[in-house]
Amino acid sequence: MTINLVKGQKIDLTKGNAGLSKVVVGLGWDPAMVEKKGFFGMKKSAIEIDCDASAILLDEQGRLTKEKNVVFFGNLKSICNSVLHSGDNRTGEGDGDDEQIVVQLNQVPADVHKIVFVVNIYDCVNRRQDFGMIQSAYIRVLNGSNDQEMIKFNLTENYTGKTSLIVGEIYRHGGEWKFTAVGEGSNDTTVGQLVKRYN
Repeated sequence: MTINLVKGQKIDLTKGNAGLSKVVVGLGWDPAMVEKKGFFGMKKSAIEIDCDASAILLDEQGRLTKEKNVVFFGNLKSICNSVLHSGDNRTGEGDGDDEQIVVQLNQVPADVHKIVFVVNIYDCVNRRQDFGMIQSAYIRVLNGSNDQEMIKFNLTENYTGKTSLIVGEIYRHGGEWKFTAVGEGSNDTTVGQLVKRYN
């Protein structure tokens, strides 16, 4: 059964799920529909927006552990191979997750205490795009062994003017793994700028 979270809510991932060693973090979004004048009058069409999901592996102090521990379309796996990215989806079209990040919880090194999941809009400055042009954005966590959806967080806030989102985080607590629904918008325009928050 899926648990729907609200912003700021925390939930145990492993405590009530004995043996959970692998989770799939799915991120999804749809471009908003806009009315455009066509040859035969007004018609609705989707704006093409290229959103990119990334995972940032942090130490106990909330700092980036190693440069290669930013997992995104340009670096599809962490140094330790415990975090893997599904690859770039450039349109957000279609049903289901647009991008997925697999986390092998039992392989995450001891010096990694938190994995932060972020989404930014590629080339947002030149394209003049922001998250006000995105709808139905969410993050969800699935049990990696049976693809059962465990938790979901719908990002329902108005993120107009924001060019990136810190959507959620998985972190260690008392020997277990937990998840926090963050849902914080920012004006960072690239993954690199987001990463600087954690240097």
